[in-house]
Amino acid sequence: MHAIALIGAGRIGRIHAANVAAHPGLRLKHIVDRDPTAASALAAIHGAISSPLEAVLTDPEVAGVIVASATPSHVHLTLAAADAGKAVLCEKPFGGVTAAARGAAVRLDRLGARVLIGFNRRFDSHFAGLHARLRAGEVGPLEALHLISHDPAPPPADYIAASGGLFLDMAIHDFDMARWLMGASPETVFATGSCLVDPAIGAAGDIDTARIVLRSADGRLCSISNSRRSGYGYDQRIEAYGAAGMLRVGNVAANGVERWDANGGHGATLQNFFLDRYADAYRAEIDQFAAVLDGAAPAITPHDAVVALTLAEAAARSARSGRVERL
Repeated sequence: MHAIALIGAGRIGRIHAANVAAHPGLRLKHIVDRDPTAASALAAIHGAISSPLEAVLTDPEVAGVIVASATPSHVHLTLAAADAGKAVLCEKPFGGVTAAARGAAVRLDRLGARVLIGFNRRFDSHFAGLHARLRAGEVGPLEALHLISHDPAPPPADYIAASGGLFLDMAIHDFDMARWLMGASPETVFATGSCLVDPAIGAAGDIDTARIVLRSADGRLCSISNSRRSGYGYDQRIEAYGAAGMLRVGNVAANGVERWDANGGHGATLQNFFLDRYADAYRAEIDQFAAVLDGAAPAITPHDAVVALTLAEAAARSARSGRVERL
């Protein structure tokens, strides 16, 4: 059984802690957080101990470290854990600046480090199924892709101020999904955005509504729709078009029961935000990390994270300038 250390006792950290504690091949040993009270409270739930970072890095029993702290700390903590010989699961994004992330990815390669990047949507069974069937050629070669990612409601303004902006914080999932499904990195990016949902988001210097178009070197297109508010629930859909038809993943409802009457059909509400919608994906992500600890190659590497970060930065530049960005 592999001993695991978790860095970050916040919202994502709590999800990872529960999934590690429930995994038959893993044992949660240490929890590290800037707030020792938060670390101690989470540790008490799962039979772990609240520890300083140095204790984790020098503990020979710790095989893997999960980095679920604030975004600016991701690169530094991943490098520190890798230097100590630990395998790492690092939450997205892998830092906030492409140059630093790229340099870190090269250094990790030189170390021979085992680092899995936590783009959890790749582990969603619905999206993974679409990916597999697309690769199997069910609708012919992919020609166009449409990704919809709308949050149910905007986050607090103080979150926006520290998030890195919509493209880095929210759309970066879609950039990774687009590249994964297209099977290639886009060549050009065009993005535009507005603040239509919450004036406080605009006051914080960000946008809350965006449309993005990616184009591959061979002309295939991907359109991405992002919004901080849907008004009807957590909207997560994918459509993939080929000459022989379309592959589609629709939204996932809280349950599959429908009622029909003289006024039409009535179904359950959509699953509530990402912790519910992607609960299974987060568990599958921990399964993949356990496999990495057993010797498997990481399914998503720091180099994948660098490409997603590059696309996010290009989209931000395009939205500011109104021009197409060439990568």
